[in-house]
Amino acid sequence: MKILSDTLSSQPDHNIYDSTFVTENLKDSTINALSWSFLESVVTRALRFVVSVILARLLFPEEFGLIGMLLIFIAVAQVFVQSGFDAALIQKSDATEADICSIFYFNILVAVLAAGALCLAAPWIASFYGQPVLAPMTRALSLTLVVDSLAAVHSTLFTKEINFKAITITSLVANLFSGLIGVFMAVKGFGVWSLIAQQISISLVTSITLWVLSPWRPKLMFSLESLRRMFGFGSRMLFSGILNQVFENIYFVVIGKMFSAADLGLFTRAKTIQELPSLTLSNVVGRVTFPVFSKSQGDPDRLKRGLRKALKALVLLNFPLMVGLAVVARTLVIVLVGQKWAGCIPFLQLLCVVGLLFPLQSMNLNILMAMGRSDLFLRLAIIKRVLTVLNIVIASHWGVLGIIYGMVGLSLVFFYLNSYYTECLIGYSRVEQVKDFLPYIGVAAIMGVSVFSIGSIKFSHLIYLLLIQIFTGACVYAGLCRVFRLTAFIEVSQELSARTPFLRGNSCS
Repeated sequence: MKILSDTLSSQPDHNIYDSTFVTENLKDSTINALSWSFLESVVTRALRFVVSVILARLLFPEEFGLIGMLLIFIAVAQVFVQSGFDAALIQKSDATEADICSIFYFNILVAVLAAGALCLAAPWIASFYGQPVLAPMTRALSLTLVVDSLAAVHSTLFTKEINFKAITITSLVANLFSGLIGVFMAVKGFGVWSLIAQQISISLVTSITLWVLSPWRPKLMFSLESLRRMFGFGSRMLFSGILNQVFENIYFVVIGKMFSAADLGLFTRAKTIQELPSLTLSNVVGRVTFPVFSKSQGDPDRLKRGLRKALKALVLLNFPLMVGLAVVARTLVIVLVGQKWAGCIPFLQLLCVVGLLFPLQSMNLNILMAMGRSDLFLRLAIIKRVLTVLNIVIASHWGVLGIIYGMVGLSLVFFYLNSYYTECLIGYSRVEQVKDFLPYIGVAAIMGVSVFSIGSIKFSHLIYLLLIQIFTGACVYAGLCRVFRLTAFIEVSQELSARTPFLRGNSCS
C-alpha cells in the first residue's frame, strides 16, 4: 500500500475534509483505506463468486440470462438515483451540511420516480424480450432503488472520509446474508426468483448496516442553491454515468434480443468470472485514489507520481491474473460450475484480454474526476459510446464471439483515448505508461506459457490440474518478478514485510 501513499504524502496537505474518521496524516489514512478497501473488495467479491458458483450449479444459464436482460434498466435507474451528486460531494472540498442533506432528499425523490417509471415500463420490457416473467421481476427489482437511496449519502460520506472499514463491514454482512437467502431459495426450487430475492436483500441489509455504522443523520434542510452549485460537476457525471451504464450493459440487451437467454446466460457467467479479479483491483485502488487524488488536484507533479505508482501496482497483480485466467479457463469452468457451462469458455478467454487494460482505463479517468474535469470525462464517454455502437452493428453479424472480438479491439482504443487527457493535464504520456507496464506483461506472458504447458499432462481429476497450474503460475511469476527486480513487486514486498511480522527478513530488497 506504500506504493501510492508515499508519493501522495510527500508534501503537506491542508485541504483534508474535516471529519472524525479521517486521520491527520494523509499517508496513514491512505494506507489504512487501501488495506480496508482491499479486504472489502477481495473478500466480498470472493464471497459473491462462491455464492454465484453454488447458484450456477443449482440453476440454469437461461435463468441467469433473464436477470441479464434487466441489468441495463436497473443500472441506468441507479445512475439517476445517484444523479452525479455522489461524485460531486466527494470532489467538493468545502461541502456543507445543507449540501449533504439536499443530496439525501433529492436522491430519495429521484429513486421513487425511477422505481415508478420501471414499474410502468415493466410490461414493455417483457414484451421487448418476449419473456412475460420479466414484468413482475422488473417491479420487484425496482424496490432496490428506493432502498439504496436511503443510505446512498452515508456510503458517499464514508468514501469521502476515506473510511473503508465501515464500508467493508457493511459489504461483508450484506453479501453473506443475501447469499444465504439466494442459495436457500434456489435449493427450495424458486428458480430465477432466488436471484431476485438475493438482490433485494443485499440492498436492504446494506442500507440498514450503513445507518447503524454512520453517525450522520439527515436534518430538515433542503437547498436548491446547494444542488445548483454542484450541478455543473454532478450533471456531467450523471450524463457520463448514464452513457457508461447504458453501453456497458448494452451487450446484455443485444445478446438477449438477437440470440437466446441461454447465450446471454453463458456470456453473463464468463463476464462474472473475468470481472472478479480485474474489477476487484480497479475498485480497491480506484475508490481510494479518487478522494485522495482530489486532495492533491492542484499539484500535477504530485498526481503524476501517485498515478504512476498506482498503475504499476495494478498491473503487477492484474496482468498475471488475466493471463492465468485465460490459460486455465477450460479447467476452471468445468471444475467450478460443470459441463453445462462449457459454452462460456471461449467467451471467458477473450474477455480476459479486455480485462488486461480495464484497470488502466479506470485509473486514467480517475485523474479527470479528481481534477474536476467532468467536461472531459463526458466528452470521452460520448466518443467511446459511439464506437461501442459501431462495434455492435458490425460485429453482431458474427455472433456473440464476434461481439467479444470487437470488445477486445475497443479496449485498446479506449486505453488510448482515456490516457490522452492524462498526458495533457499531468504530463504522464501514453508512451510512458506503456513503458511502465511492458515488463509486467512480459513476465506475465512467460508465466502463461509455463502454466499452459502443464495442461498437456493427464491428471485423474481436473481439480488437481487446476491447483497445480495455479501454484506453478504463482511461483513462476513471483520468481521472475524477483529476478528482474520489478519496481512494484519490490515495493509491495517491502511493505508486506514491514507490516507482517512473519515475513520480516524475507524482503527481496
